[in-house]
Amino acid sequence: MNFTRWSARLPGINGTQRRTAARPDLATVPDRRADGTVPPARAEQLTDETVPVPAVDELPAREVLDRVPALVALVHGTDHRIAYVNDAYAAAFGVRPLGGPAREALPELRELGLLPLLDQVLRSGRPRTLKSRKAPDGRSYTFTCTPVTEPKDDGRGVLVFATDVTDHADAAERLRASERRQRETAVTLQRSLLPQVLEQPDDLRIAATYRPGGTEAAVGGDWYDVITLGGGRTALVIGDVMGRGVRAAAVMGQLRTAVRAYARMDLPPHEILQLLDGLAADIDANQIATCVYAVHDPNEGRLVYASAGHLPILVRDENGTVLRADEPTGPPLGTGGWVHASGSVPLGPGSTAVLYTDGLVERRDEDLDEGIAALERALAGATGSPQVVCDRLVRSAGVQADHDDDVAVLVLQHPARTGPDGELFRNAALELLGGVEAAPRARAFASGVLASWRFPPDLHDLGVLAASELVANSLQHGIPPMRLRLRRTDRRLIVEVTDGDDHLPRRRRADPGDESGRGIAIIATIATNWGSRRTPGGGKAVWCEFTLPETAGRRGQR
Repeated sequence: MNFTRWSARLPGINGTQRRTAARPDLATVPDRRADGTVPPARAEQLTDETVPVPAVDELPAREVLDRVPALVALVHGTDHRIAYVNDAYAAAFGVRPLGGPAREALPELRELGLLPLLDQVLRSGRPRTLKSRKAPDGRSYTFTCTPVTEPKDDGRGVLVFATDVTDHADAAERLRASERRQRETAVTLQRSLLPQVLEQPDDLRIAATYRPGGTEAAVGGDWYDVITLGGGRTALVIGDVMGRGVRAAAVMGQLRTAVRAYARMDLPPHEILQLLDGLAADIDANQIATCVYAVHDPNEGRLVYASAGHLPILVRDENGTVLRADEPTGPPLGTGGWVHASGSVPLGPGSTAVLYTDGLVERRDEDLDEGIAALERALAGATGSPQVVCDRLVRSAGVQADHDDDVAVLVLQHPARTGPDGELFRNAALELLGGVEAAPRARAFASGVLASWRFPPDLHDLGVLAASELVANSLQHGIPPMRLRLRRTDRRLIVEVTDGDDHLPRRRRADPGDESGRGIAIIATIATNWGSRRTPGGGKAVWCEFTLPETAGRRGQR
């Protein structure tokens, strides 16, 4: 094989161009005299004679390739027989016998999977590149395979050019390792800031799932939470901090902690978001977050919520109809200058509600509304426990391990209880008109209801005492309309009194000579928990609850 007769077909330079470049009469430099067009010093170096430029075809190819630091090999024929390897190639992989087929004589190319690429280059006549492959010598190379032709005997071959990219490959691997560690740190922080065990209210069944994104930077600031407010009410929260990595997870943790603290104040949802809005701006003025805060009250059968730029809550009723609760909504947290408002959506027995983040419905190739509509269709057909519904919604959205965004989903169900199970969840209410007969009527009503619920005597007496003290407090400090409500679940007894005055009671220490001020102190002493809140229509509600012994629950099932 005559190596000097082989020529690489480089793009943009054909044989005619190379022959033209090789003609001495065309490859000349005209003389320029020192007539002002060039500096005098340069003009003295130029003569009237033309200076010939060496043509590419006249360069000694073998000598050039022998000296280049890259690895070069030339193979020909369908079995890729070795025609040439340069000194750098021999130094890297050893001396190779000329004329031998590459499968046997170039084992390093076989191990790197380069032989099929050589076949492809021969068939297509186009160059191919294989980037950053680690060779048996431990170094990394980028291989470029270029087709070459032998015009005289119509031969075909491939020029293999390998560039040592070990330093670049090592740097890239260190960067990937650093990104993996950062992602693992963000995932660990994210999961540690999410609730490890969800609170399970008496009247709801709740499940949640969190899936971090599969890409190196896809761990974001999605979070969710379930907060028991007392008196049978439950707060549900889901949010998404914009951005990725540890910073977003840290901001998420601060917001989640703040939500739990604000929830203890038992404020309406829009007031909670108003407080969070100011806090988000204080945490990081350049960071914004979306959030939905919702409250479920089993006495009302509705989900009252407020949204700060978050996706709408979806509710499926007992008939399978899906409702989208997308009004009202405000801008994301941290933007400031907005007064949030609360809305409500029915959540009666047999209903299922879904709160979620944008990773579940947002795709690069489709509109966001299309993703929400697809989720509605999936929810309409999703039945089973909350965890089963969670898993079905995630699968229907096509969330895989390599998903490009993190996903949080919170599913809550209000079960329709019938039969023996329904006997454990009972309500009774009495309207109070005021006057001296209100307190005796309340005691008699409470005594009769608790007796019909077959509570043990000690719990019966505590419930009657609590009802008497709360009604007395309302009669003294409140205004009509007044109502006494008793509610039992499978785990607790709740006593609640509402009136038209919005001044919340405070527990205080009464002096020995005081004739009043001991009612709330008595309630706090005998009850498992107590609290108060302002009601949406004006006025307040004061409540207390008692944990039921297991025997009381069993009695209710008889």
